[in-house]
Formats: sequence, structure tokens, C-alpha cells
Amino acid sequence: MAKKASENFKLYHNPNGPDITTVARPIIEADGLYFKDIDGSGTVSPVNDWRLPAAERAAAYAKLMTVDEKIGQLFISDWRMGPKYPSARLQGHVATPDESGVVDEGEVRQKTIFGEQYLPGTTTLIKDWFARHTIVRENAQPEDMADYLNQLQAIAEECQRFVPVSVASNSRNENGEIVFGMNDAGGVFPTWPGTLGIAAAIKGSGIEVADKWAEATRRSWEACNLRKGYMYMADCMTDPRWQRSYGTFGEDPDLICQVMEHIIPRIQGSEDGVTANGVAVTTKHFPGGGARENGFDPHYAAGQWNVYATPGSLQKYHMPGFKVAVAKNTSSIMPYYSKPAAAKSAPQQDCEGNEVRLDPYGFAYNRVFIHDILRGQMGFKGYVNSDTGIVHNMKWGVEMLDEPERIGFAIHNSGVDLISGLFDNEFGRQAYDRATNGYYDTHTLPEGITPDMVTLNDEVLDRAVTRTLTEMFQLGMFENTYRDAKKAAEICANAQDWANADEAHRQSVVLLKNDGILPLTAEKTAGKKVYAEAFHKNPKAGEAATAALKEMLGDVTLTEDYNEADIAILFVNPSSGEYFNATAGYLELDICEGKEVPNVDDLCRPMQETHLETTLTGTHKIAQIAAAVHAKGGKVIANINFPLAWLVGNVERNVDALTAGFETYPAATLDVLFGRYNPTGKLPITLPKGDEVLAVNENGVCISPNDVPGFDKDQFMPAELKDENGKAYAYRDSAGNYYELNFGLSY
Repeated sequence: MAKKASENFKLYHNPNGPDITTVARPIIEADGLYFKDIDGSGTVSPVNDWRLPAAERAAAYAKLMTVDEKIGQLFISDWRMGPKYPSARLQGHVATPDESGVVDEGEVRQKTIFGEQYLPGTTTLIKDWFARHTIVRENAQPEDMADYLNQLQAIAEECQRFVPVSVASNSRNENGEIVFGMNDAGGVFPTWPGTLGIAAAIKGSGIEVADKWAEATRRSWEACNLRKGYMYMADCMTDPRWQRSYGTFGEDPDLICQVMEHIIPRIQGSEDGVTANGVAVTTKHFPGGGARENGFDPHYAAGQWNVYATPGSLQKYHMPGFKVAVAKNTSSIMPYYSKPAAAKSAPQQDCEGNEVRLDPYGFAYNRVFIHDILRGQMGFKGYVNSDTGIVHNMKWGVEMLDEPERIGFAIHNSGVDLISGLFDNEFGRQAYDRATNGYYDTHTLPEGITPDMVTLNDEVLDRAVTRTLTEMFQLGMFENTYRDAKKAAEICANAQDWANADEAHRQSVVLLKNDGILPLTAEKTAGKKVYAEAFHKNPKAGEAATAALKEMLGDVTLTEDYNEADIAILFVNPSSGEYFNATAGYLELDICEGKEVPNVDDLCRPMQETHLETTLTGTHKIAQIAAAVHAKGGKVIANINFPLAWLVGNVERNVDALTAGFETYPAATLDVLFGRYNPTGKLPITLPKGDEVLAVNENGVCISPNDVPGFDKDQFMPAELKDENGKAYAYRDSAGNYYELNFGLSY
């Protein structure tokens, strides 16, 4: 069985070179050294010779491959683990489990928001389709993950030409709700707060927080043989209604640059790029997804535009993080789905100060941004990996082309090297054949697009495949192909890494308001009754979280009746919108229940029709609890979880102390509330004052520019919205504090 083979791999040690592991590939001995027979030549060829530069080996290997083998390496898509890890998004699934139950050989009809496809078993995918890039989304334990990835490599070794299977994943080392396509896994590897929480911790405690996080990430992923991460976001959050805000490091370009500078070398293994003990980083989403049109996301049509309403905002706010990522040799770059809206944008400059031509193509199809700016001006040397679904669903700007033409347009015209979404080998082959079979003698293309822009040829295939093969050679995946599954479990359980993560959770807590009730010392709680409740949008989730909160409160005297309480502790976890679907109106940021808000038309303008929004079930109860506790002379303490920049008035005005968390463990928040940890976190985002600073006029233009971060919005706000301090945008609490970037109190 595959598991037995992958566990019994042979290891050959080169004293001054790489260890070599193999299950099925022959080993060549020459010059007192060991080499793996990668290309099947039986010689120490340029492909097999680990002493040569990775790029040279990759270029030599690309020349040996067939057209179909190279086309198979142009695509990356979801691939399922075995039947012991069922996934609701797989339909018509009939599987034959292997010995371990982690490799799936059944045929599958796979249907996701990125497209639909009938797929074979794993062996057929690897051997016949020559697919070498997959995405894993299951939240497996480290031993099972290593076992699974070992088995994929064992199958790949049986091919005439060995190319490892490069398996990518979204980030796995942060806490948060597990949502397909966003953060697919968590809680198994050492688990930090969300990236906004990491930013809050860095702002208060220093960049060492990011160093420890990145090093633990590299160790856990590499131990499991998971060698490519779709992480992290260098996007600057500028429109607070963008649902992807949760995955950013906030709105401060300087902090984003600092984070990229520190984490990329530590995850990849060196300042010069990926190494044999590193994990390849795919920095996303070039050239920055924050400039949303009123928050709508390009996973759906309403959000397909990037609007740069403010002169120079592209270079000032959105590009800096990517420049640092390129300078730190990030292995790949992921462009965003969206396309620039020239008609709604002010002039923008490229990296050399020239005005940018804002062609209306999604960024993976946009030659100006990929070929001219990213590669030509910024000097990016790695490969470009599209976001998932650009050929079939999120095809913004190229709807007039068919699937083979979209593939050719992205790869040949723009310079994309790897397309994510489906294993589109047949369409890729059509794009190749159309270059020479006379197809465009009888088929016409839109004006301005020529056949050479939408077809593939040998030169283009070799370029793309050489770039992705170079990464695999740099990672040592050809030589040291396997990992010890039991050792992976030990490394992922490293006590120091988990302790560092727990510390980061405490460091991420931001104290926003305190009338003196915090910290809740033993003297303050002695003889007092405490009421505790957790609020969620989903009432059942709120009930479960309330039970857990009460359990964590330990020795305090709890009451089930808030009318009897001297102290109330409320944990508030709002939720808004659906990730892959547009909301009927703008994404609601108010912490509210049953709020009437306007619908939005196809041009992103408010309508007369309205609907009701709820982001937190029980919002009205918060005021009732506060009134009852305050009537007894008691105090109310609340914590709000911030995956988005909520409008906090419905909570803040009712409480005496308020903290902010960012997918922070409740236990860490309680450590702060009870004085076991002095709060150090600082806000990585500015919290908007209210609906008035997010208002959109009849033309669909927001009163606060979509492309400017919160800390800078005041310079563009109308004078009538500004207070005596010249501030209009940030929320101001009852104590007079503004909840803006870098704010945070301590005891």
C-alpha cells in the first residue's frame, strides 16, 4: 500500500550536500556522491545534478518534457485528501481508501464557486494528467498531513519523469472561523491570533512577535512536507467594508512593509529566497485589493472594480508592501481578481513616476501591471500564480474571450505562470494547438487582441514551467522528497511555539476604554455577582460561547440573572455578509439587530428599496443588561472581536470598559481583564465614527475615499463632519478618546 511505501523511504546522506530520500527512483553514485535519477536518464545529467543552480536544472528539465506534461503544470486546483476527511463540497463521491485512508482514488464531481469539473482518482491525476500543483484545504493532523503528502510524492516517483507534487494551502497558523477559500484550516499548527491581532501585538510589543510567528510557521509546514503557502496579504485595508480585511495587517503601509520584511525570509528560509528547509511564500493580492468600490469583493460581479479615487493612492498606500515582498525575494505573487476602474479613478503613477494606463482587465490579465510594473519596474524574478477561478467565474474584463483564450491571454500576454481554479489541461492544449492549426483563419477576436496574445507556444510553456520547477529545486523537493510523519507531529506540538502563540494572543488585546473597573482584581470581585454572556449573530454559537466563557471564569460568583449582577462581562462577536456573495446593500458594519438599510443597484448606488440587517443577535439586550447593572451601581465590561472595523457605538455607549480582540482567544482576553496581563495592544485599523462617514451618494461615490486608509481619511472629509479637533472619521468614545490607528490604553 502507498502508506507503507511512503513510510519506508530510503535515505542517502551526502556529507556536503543534500540528503536524498526515495521510494521508487533509482539512485546514482558518482564522484563519491549520491544523485536521484529524476529525469530517468540514469546519468548525472544537468537535471539530476544537485550541484548546479536550481534555475539551470529547471530550464534543462523543461526542455525534456512533452507539451502535455508542461500543460499539466500550468494549473493548480483543489485536491481532496482521503475519505477519512470528507468534504461537503465534493458531490457524487465514490472512493476506495488506501491503507491509511488519506489518499483518495475515487472519481469525483467537484463543484465549488470556482467552477465544476469531473476528476479522476489521485493516481490518474498525477500519472496521466501530470498535475503537479494542488491545493489542500482539509484540517488534518500533522501526522496525517505528512503521510498524505508523502504518498503523493511516492505516486509521482513512479512516472517516467519525476516532478514532485507541490501542495499549497492558505495560512494555517492563525485563529479564526474556518471558512472555505478564506482560512481553510486552523488550530492544528501553533495558533496565533488573526493577522489583525498579530499587527495589534506588533504595534504594542515589537516586531519580534512576527519573527516568532514566521519561524514557527516555517517549522510546522516544512515538517509536514507542506512547502507552499498562499500567504500573506500585503494589501492595505482602505475601505472598511471589504470582507477580506480580516486577513490583512491593517491600514498602516509602514507596518505592512515591516511585516513583509521580517516574515518572508523567516518563512522561506533566507533573505535570498526559498531554501531546502523553507516554505515558499505566495504574497497576495497584487497590486492591492483594499481599494474596493464601497467594499464589494471581486469574488462576485459587484466588486470587480478597484477604484483609485485619490491621486497617487496606488503608490502611497497600496504598492509599498509588495515592493518589500519583491525585494525580500518572495517566491511568487498572486494578482487579485479585480480590474482598475479608469473612469472613476484619479491619475496614478507607476514605480518610475509615469502615469499608469488603467486597462480594464483583471490584474492576472493585465500586462501593464504584471509584465511592465511587477516584472519590469519592480524586478520580480519569481512566478505569478493567479487567484482561484479567473478562467471560469471571476473572469473580469475578459468575458468576451473563451476559456482557452483566457488561459493564453493570462500566460502569454500578461506573464502569469500558474493558473488557479481547475485542472484545465484540455483548454490549455486548445490554446497551444490554436497557434498553428488555423483556428483564427475562421474565428475573430475582439478589437485590439491578436492570436499571438491568446495562444500558447513552446517558448511560453518553457518559461512558465521553468519558473515553477525552479521553486521546487530550490526547496529541495526533488532530492529530499519525504518527511517523517511522527516527527512532524512532534515539531507541530513544540511547547515553545505554542507558548509564543499564546503570548501573542495576550499581546493582541487592545484596551479601548476603562473607567477604573479594570483590572478585575480579587478585591473588586470579592462578594460580587458576575453575569457573563457571549453574543454572536448565530444564536446557537452564542449559547456555546457563553457556556465556554462561564467555564473559563473559574472562581468568580456567577449569576444567571443580570438584574442581580454587580458586574457584567460581555463578549461580542458580530458577523456581516457572505464571503462569496454580494449583500443586498453595502456590507453592514454597525453592530446591530434588525436595522433598516438601503439596497444597492448594479452600479453600486443606493436605492429607495430597503432591507433589514443583523450583525449581532441580542444587540438590544446589551443595552438592557447595562441599564439593569448600572441601576445597581454596577459595571459593564465588553470585548468585541474585530475581523472588520465595526461601528461600535451600540456597545461602547453602554459599557464602562471595552477591549478589542482580533480572533483572540477568550482566555487571553480574560487574562487582560483580570489583571494577569497588562494590555499592550494597539489598534491596527481606525474604527469609523458611524454611517455618516461611510455614506454613499446617488452617484455611488463614498464620502470617505475607498482607496485611502482610515488614518488619512480626515483630509478628504467635508468640514461639516469635523469636530473641534479637525477629526471627522474616527469613532470618539464617551471619554473623549478616538479609536484610530495606534490607539490603545494600559493599566
